[in-house]
Amino acid sequence: MSYRSSALWMLGYPEAALADADHAITDAREIGQAATLMHALAVRSLTHILRRNYATADALGDELVALAEEKGAPFWKALGMMEQGWVSALNGNASDAIQKLTFGIASSRSTGATVFLSTFLPDLAKAYADGGQFDDAWRCIGEAMTAVETTKEKWFAAEVHRIAGEIALMSPEPDALKAEAFLERALAVARAQQAKSWELRAAMSMARLWRNQGKRNSARDLLAPVYGWFTEGFDTLDLKEAKALLDALA
Repeated sequence: MSYRSSALWMLGYPEAALADADHAITDAREIGQAATLMHALAVRSLTHILRRNYATADALGDELVALAEEKGAPFWKALGMMEQGWVSALNGNASDAIQKLTFGIASSRSTGATVFLSTFLPDLAKAYADGGQFDDAWRCIGEAMTAVETTKEKWFAAEVHRIAGEIALMSPEPDALKAEAFLERALAVARAQQAKSWELRAAMSMARLWRNQGKRNSARDLLAPVYGWFTEGFDTLDLKEAKALLDALA
């Protein structure tokens, strides 16, 4: 069992990613071995987070945390808490997100683990920004970028830069030039990784920025070919939002 479903999602195949995660959880429940099931629950929750199916992801997180507590598995409990915190951040519940992500990250670090720090620190940064705590937000972005370089875990690198760009626009004094630089970096990283789902998110963020600056044609020219590449997953929020944005730019 692996995080292949996450790789499939990154590469632009959200339906294949979900099928892979569903297969993993079915196999894990049939095997009935706790460590395998905790791994599968984490994988499936992550896949639903990426697809933005938040209620399902949160329920899987509940199951993971409960099983980890029962089995005395602090790393898996921390991972479940971080996934639930990510869901809270995406749902705009900043205070709950900060509480769960802070606890989960600290608990994970206490086990000696470094995996997924570069994934969850940007989500904590976004939660801090949503709560108006921008110093903490930029601190977490800096820690996430350091984690990418020191751990060489780069699957979330494009999102680190995209989220940084979004935070630059949320600040009390929005910095469009800083945001654009972060978003350009997010696009470059996604393209280098052939990570179409990350490229779509970065292109949407840039397209919204350019639209607000009156550069509608540039926004459409950036987003249209990325959206046009996809062959599945049109029921996901990312692709629905991309289509709506393109329609608004037409």
